[in-house]
Amino acid sequence: MHRFSVKDDLQAQVAAWKAAGEKVAFVPTMGALHEGHLSLVALARTHAQRVVVSVYVNPTQFAPHEDFDSYPRDVNGDAAKLASAGVDALYTPDAAQMYPGGDMQSPVQAGTAAAGLETDFRPHFFEGVVNVVYRLFDHVKPDVAVFGEKDFQQLQVISEMVAAQSLPITIVGAPIARDPSGLALSSRNAYLSEDELVVARQLNVILRRVASGDIDEAQASEALIEAGFAKVDYVAQRWGRVLGAAWLGKTRLIDNL
Repeated sequence: MHRFSVKDDLQAQVAAWKAAGEKVAFVPTMGALHEGHLSLVALARTHAQRVVVSVYVNPTQFAPHEDFDSYPRDVNGDAAKLASAGVDALYTPDAAQMYPGGDMQSPVQAGTAAAGLETDFRPHFFEGVVNVVYRLFDHVKPDVAVFGEKDFQQLQVISEMVAAQSLPITIVGAPIARDPSGLALSSRNAYLSEDELVVARQLNVILRRVASGDIDEAQASEALIEAGFAKVDYVAQRWGRVLGAAWLGKTRLIDNL
C-alpha cells in the first residue's frame, strides 16, 4: 500500500493509474477505523480497480464545544487495517495541505439538503463537510467516492454538491454496518461504557418502531429518554428514511433506516 501525505505525490500516482485505464475509488474518513469503514472499502473495490482512503480529522466540521481534540486517532493502526483490506493508497494530509496558508474559506456552499436535522444542532457542520470533501476530491480526483449511509443527510448534501459543481464523480452510498444487536458501528462508540452500550442499542430498535408505524416521532423521543438517553436532538422522517440523533452522556449517536 502506498502512503502519501503530499497532494502532488498522490496525484502523480492517481494519474498513472488512470493512464493505465484503471478507475479510482475514494473513501474519505476521519480515521479511528472500524468494520464499518472497511465495508466502505470493500464496496469501493467493486466499483474500481484502485482504492484510495484518506484519514484527516477535519477541524472545520467541529464546533468549539465538540470533540475535535478528543476524537480518537490511530493512524498507524488505521494503516495496518487498510493494508490488510487491500487498499492501494492511504492519503494523510496535514492542515497545510488541506488549507494552504491557513485559508479555510470554503470554495463551495452546502445546498438545500443541509436544511434542518443536523444543521439545527450543528449549524456549521455541513459547511465544514462540503469544504473538506470538495478539497479532497480536488486532491484525489476519483472516479467514484463511497460514503456510509449512517450519515444519511451528509450523503445527500455531498451528492447535491457534486451535482451542483458538475463534478465527474459517481457518489455511492454504502449500507450501514451494524453489530449483531443492530447498533450502528461508529468511531464514537469507543466512548461508551458497557452500560451505555446497552442503552445505545435501543436507538435502532425505537427507530424501527417509527418505521413500522407503531409509534410517531414524538413518542419515539419519549421512548429514547425512557430507555436511558440523556437528550434527543431529533427523530424525523425525510428522504423515505427515519432518522434520529440522541445523546448518551457526552456522546452523540445517530442512526437511520
